Order: sequence, then structure tokens, then C-alpha cells
Amino acid sequence: MSCILNIETATPVCSVAVSKNGEIIFERESTDGPSHASLLGVFVAEAVAEVRLKGYVLDAVAVSCGPGSYTGLRIGVSEAKGICYGLGIPLIAIKTPLVMAQKIIETHEIAVDTLLCPMIDARRMEVYAALYDKELNVVRDIAADIVDEGSYKEYLSKSKVLFFGNGADKCKEAIVNDNACFLEGVYPSAKYMVRLSDAAYADKQFVDTAYFEPFYLKDFVATTPKKNIF
Repeated sequence: MSCILNIETATPVCSVAVSKNGEIIFERESTDGPSHASLLGVFVAEAVAEVRLKGYVLDAVAVSCGPGSYTGLRIGVSEAKGICYGLGIPLIAIKTPLVMAQKIIETHEIAVDTLLCPMIDARRMEVYAALYDKELNVVRDIAADIVDEGSYKEYLSKSKVLFFGNGADKCKEAIVNDNACFLEGVYPSAKYMVRLSDAAYADKQFVDTAYFEPFYLKDFVATTPKKNIF
């Protein structure tokens, strides 16, 4: 039984959702551009007020931890840490591509053998992507990929792959394969963190509030070889 504040700021979208026992009791979202600095504090204040109004107590804060915008992640993680410190509650970190994949699971009918490939935009033809199956098991963890005609062939030769996210649009012309499908308008949102954060809370999958850092795009650029890995 848990009451969790979910924060998502990894992309230009800013969103907050509160869940009680896995059900959303409050949500706010803005898609009007990178306005996290002005909106997140307002959304969080409204969320906390709603929690108190209903007589609940926050048990944890979950934050989407990237990869994503340096500024957006810094704002989101700082807000989450401040609440955790102030209330003495644990911090949960959810990878942003997993949040995007969860959105597809909840909003689309997915065939059993279809793979999900959320993509976050980076420079030129580079994206930050992961691959999951329908049960959200990790087929390939997050990596920096330079996309060309040979990308993801290992997976496309065996099954359908759904590509989505703000990095997918620029890959359409490069990834030409009968098994490649592209979904538009998919972005991470706090309301799709709820099932993930609730499960993490049940399993006590917490991170160290003092030392946790999100996965900034620059970290992947610095540590991932600049070559196509397939």
C-alpha cells in the first residue's frame, strides 16, 4: 500500500502524478515546451496539497532519471531529492525509456513477439535507445546509437520492432525494413510511471538520495563508443 509522487522532466514535457495503491489520484502535465523551472514547483505544490486534502501521506517520490535533457533532469531530480529529504521518505529512479515503453503497453495492442524501442533524440543521427519485450523485460539496455541503414538489423530480422519517441522521426529514412514500425507523438509522462514506481516501491528498489545522479545525455556521449554497435 503506497502513496507515491511521480515526477517526469527528462524531455521538454513537464508532468507530475500522484498514485495511491497504483491508482492515479492527481496529475498535471504541460507540453508547451521546456518550462520545468517555472512549472514543476507549482505542480508539486498542488500535488502535495491534494495528498493532504485526501488525508494521505507520501511514502516515496519517483523520478524519471534519463537519459534526457541536462536542465530538465537536474530540475526534476533536485525537486525529488528535496522532498525526500524534507519528509524522510525514499527515492525511486525510473529509466526514461522504460516510462515511454510503459506508455505503449498501456495505450496500444502489442503482439507477443513485438519489441519496443523508445528513442530519445541527441545530436545529428544519434539517439539514446533501449529495447524491451511486451513484458518490459530488457532485451538490450540503454545505449547511444548512431543510426544508419544497418542499425537494429539483428532484431528486425527476427521480429517486429516499434520505434517511438522524439528520436524516432529522424530515423525513418535510415531504418527501412518491413519489420520496422514507427509511432508518432510518444513522450514520457508521469502518469505512465505509476505502475513502475508502485512495483519498485513494493520491491524496495530505492536509490541513495544523497548520491544519486540522473543519466544525462552527456554521460552517454562520454562513455559510449562512437560507432554503430550492430
